Amino acid sequence: MRSPTNIAVLGTGLLGRAIAERLQTVGHIVVAYNRTATKALPLQAHGITVMGTPELAVAQAECMLLVLADAAAIRSVLFSPACSAALRGKTIIQMGTIGSSDSLAIQRDVEGCGGFYCEAPVLGSLAEAKAGTLFLMVGGTDAQFNRWKPLFGSLGREPRFIGPVGKAAALKLALNQLIAAEVSAFALSLGLVQRSGVSVDTFMAILRESALFAPTFDKKLPRLLKRDYHQPNFSTRHLLKDVELFSEEAADRGLMTSGLDGIRSILEDTIAKGFGEVDYSALYERINPPGTTLKS
Repeated sequence: MRSPTNIAVLGTGLLGRAIAERLQTVGHIVVAYNRTATKALPLQAHGITVMGTPELAVAQAECMLLVLADAAAIRSVLFSPACSAALRGKTIIQMGTIGSSDSLAIQRDVEGCGGFYCEAPVLGSLAEAKAGTLFLMVGGTDAQFNRWKPLFGSLGREPRFIGPVGKAAALKLALNQLIAAEVSAFALSLGLVQRSGVSVDTFMAILRESALFAPTFDKKLPRLLKRDYHQPNFSTRHLLKDVELFSEEAADRGLMTSGLDGIRSILEDTIAKGFGEVDYSALYERINPPGTTLKS
């Protein structure tokens, strides 16, 4: 890192908190804001100042990292009269998962307030955020990418410049759609293996040696076998939001999205069963409900 940067992290949910802690650990000067203030207070133990309003956080920083749930949350935080006035001359870096059209609209509004905007959504979970090994996908200008590359490098092993604003947002949606598709498909196959009395170890040994294997299968297997979805890396509610965003964006581009309808229904039913805030692997409860007798 060439020199400490004054950074405001707006949004301290699971990922935002880990990002704030990582940046503080590697030597940046970090302040934080969260709409539910109590969720940000644990950051104080890491030497991070928690601000009471977004405009106070913006005033303390050279750049703001948005790690908020969706475009509506971003707008509620950034574009109050007081915060809008504070954006002049500041850089906003959007790191959450939103649609490309939303990202472009927020860019226009930030620039209308005299600020600068780029996007840098990430792929990875809490462990990668804390270790600085997230995959960062940057949408903006070459100049913005080069200006903030040391900051990006504090969070990711190889930040990638994707293109103008909107391109990285679309890429992130494409990747998150795979999260839903892969885990729901794996849960279904695992359920059949278990209900058929086939050894899970045998199933996994063959799967790992095949071209079908994805590392996320090994990562999620212990949760599925124990039906333990606590301490989430990514919640069911947020995955449903991303699937819906992907479906809208893909349909706008003439793609057939009917294959996602079943996955969306599974996620909706999982949330209705009370699993909205736990790890998204809880979709297993809908795909393979407990208590079913094995069949020979």
